[in-house]
Amino acid sequence: MSARRPGPLASAHPRYVVALDVGGTSMKGGLVTRGGEVTALEGRPTGRESGPETVVAAIRAYVDELVDLGSSRYGAPPDGIGLAVPGIVTTSTAVYSANIGWYDVPVSAFVPPGIPARLGHDVRTGGLAESVLGAGRGVADFLFLAIGTGIAGAVVIGGEPYGGAEGSGGEIGHAPVWPAGEKCACGQIGCLETYASASALVRRYEARSPSRTAATAKDVVSLAVAGEAVAGEVFDEAVEALAISLASYVMLLDPAAIVIGGGLAEAGQTLFLPLEERLSARLTFRERPPLLPAALGMRAGMLGAALLGWQAAGVPDVGRDWSLDVLRRGAVP
Repeated sequence: MSARRPGPLASAHPRYVVALDVGGTSMKGGLVTRGGEVTALEGRPTGRESGPETVVAAIRAYVDELVDLGSSRYGAPPDGIGLAVPGIVTTSTAVYSANIGWYDVPVSAFVPPGIPARLGHDVRTGGLAESVLGAGRGVADFLFLAIGTGIAGAVVIGGEPYGGAEGSGGEIGHAPVWPAGEKCACGQIGCLETYASASALVRRYEARSPSRTAATAKDVVSLAVAGEAVAGEVFDEAVEALAISLASYVMLLDPAAIVIGGGLAEAGQTLFLPLEERLSARLTFRERPPLLPAALGMRAGMLGAALLGWQAAGVPDVGRDWSLDVLRRGAVP
């Protein structure tokens, strides 16, 4: 389709943006109006097995699909497009992603011409969403810790995600917890991600129980809760690694809270209670900051991308008064 900026036709309809969260294996996209109404689509595969060019083409096709849907529903193209992508990223370029394999992909490769667009790091974008809309709303300084296939963090300072000098701030998953420990896929030794990510739980459990398999981290946690010894050991070591890493973070940056999301956070109090206890024990002369479950769940990246889309459209303050209930229940057409 040929994109154009919204004209008089758009004034009779809610203004909206296209939002897309690009993960290593799948993408989640939707339309988000200025009033916070969400239309979420079913996910799409990234196709990374076929190479970075295929991923770029898949993203562009999904964006086009969303633009077409929005134009049909609201009578005009979107005001902006926001994309949360993995790896090293600037607002205009996907610089590098080890998981996807791309280098220096401009934002223009992902979107139709004529529509303002903005890129953001996937986890920092999720942290932005939790800051503006979720568990970090009203908390100026916190860590958003995403525990999924890997582990990454978003350092939120003064309500804004902090990227660091070269856009790599928040890589807590690759901060070593045991310097003489296991080798990480990144090449370093003893990284937090090697012990406490969802994939690490499965890998470490199966390595110690060659006769048994666990399809997911949820399986390992369930076995641990049921009293299975090896699963209990693996889960206990993951909690200990998290406590060591978070204790260092707390001592360095003194956050008001730690917001935990990602698939492993769905374990709820099974994770939070022992982690609170271990973290408190390591902070002998100060109070532990509260550990808060992320409020936006798997939609954090997509909703953060919507905020990027509104920034691209020149409306940076959108979202402060959005209803969390509305954001959670956006329809799937």
